[in-house]
Amino acid sequence: MSPKQYAIEAVDVAKYYGEVKALDGVSLKVEEGTIFGLLGPNGAGKTTLLNAMSTLIKPDLGSVKILGVDVLEHPNQVRKLIGLAGQFAAVDELLTGYENLYMVGRLYHLSKKEAAKRAKTTLEELTLADAGKRLVKTYSGGMRRRLDLGACLVGRPKVLFLDEPTTGLDPKTRLDLWAIIRQLVKDGTTILLTTQYLEEADELADMIAVIDHGKVIAEGTSDELKARMGGDVVELGMETKADAETALAAVAKASSKKPNLGEDGLTISAPVSNGPKDLMAIVSSLNEAKLTPASLSLHRPSLDDVFLSLTGKKVVEETPKSQKGRRKG
Repeated sequence: MSPKQYAIEAVDVAKYYGEVKALDGVSLKVEEGTIFGLLGPNGAGKTTLLNAMSTLIKPDLGSVKILGVDVLEHPNQVRKLIGLAGQFAAVDELLTGYENLYMVGRLYHLSKKEAAKRAKTTLEELTLADAGKRLVKTYSGGMRRRLDLGACLVGRPKVLFLDEPTTGLDPKTRLDLWAIIRQLVKDGTTILLTTQYLEEADELADMIAVIDHGKVIAEGTSDELKARMGGDVVELGMETKADAETALAAVAKASSKKPNLGEDGLTISAPVSNGPKDLMAIVSSLNEAKLTPASLSLHRPSLDDVFLSLTGKKVVEETPKSQKGRRKG
């Protein structure tokens, strides 16, 4: 029996920049026709991994295969199989939406007739047909993002890499893009996406890997990752960082697992195995320390709680108004 072929298969991928280990032995497998979510704080190695998978950089060690084709040995063949949308829309503002997609089609060596057909079809699929004859400089941010995605789809890729596809979009446009992504997978495309929106990974991804300091530190479905917390989460906020440090020690005495202090220095998150009982024990411990929290809650674990437990950091969901250049993740 021949070994199973995956849409994406990375084995011990490493990339070094001097002493910096951008990737330090990353391995993962993505099944065909699924969405794989890659979570991690800024600088964790997410974008570096996508660049290695999509032939933009060569890893120093390890191997990557796309639908069984080795990225290092056959990069040109791999490029015919994949599409890549970076963190920021890479479209020509001085061309119309149609002209952008037609140009990409010709770069894929499509005939003039086929390039025109795919440009028109793709605009319709992304509900941009009415704006197809307008210059891109008149497009909203959400429209540009959809057009950028369209540029990746003109070549009909079997595997699509999306690097933080909804960064900076308003909630409605984000939901619209989610619908497009789901339809692509329904039609047979395999998608690997990086995201800083935990809700996005929860909603879209069939499987999720958490990456930090160039290593995969956890992998599973959203439910499996949440189950690792083993119960509920007590979260409390303090008025000052000094109080938070004292409260952290008090919570540690009463919590069934090690609590985490958020990057803001004010928020404490404590996984607990027996919710109400542990909550009362934590409140009692805080009272003994003469501390009154500014906020206190008990809830089921979210991906945010999992992320904090694994990395010691919360994901910062930023929506920048403008950004110059690309961030490396």
